Amino acid sequence: MNTETKPPQEEHCLTGEQLLQKIRELVHEGSVRHLILKDEHGHTLLEVPLTLGVVGALIAPVWAALGAIAALVSNVTLVVVRDPGTTNDKTETPS
Repeated sequence: MNTETKPPQEEHCLTGEQLLQKIRELVHEGSVRHLILKDEHGHTLLEVPLTLGVVGALIAPVWAALGAIAALVSNVTLVVVRDPGTTNDKTETPS
């Protein structure tokens, strides 16, 4: 029997303009392990593993790629994979 559980995931539907801002917020939280960017058809455009060792100049090409994608697409889905054992305490309440 497989007792492994999948890491917590969440999906955000964003416009290209919102993409970089949302990624900055998520990276700043620190509990994000992996980001997956999909187009409106569900095709994966980019997968970015985020680890504590990825800093400075190593992440610059990733930011450049994300900026280019954000400029070219109108709607994207950002799949956020968090570290196991962490929860997103920021619950959104309906207005």
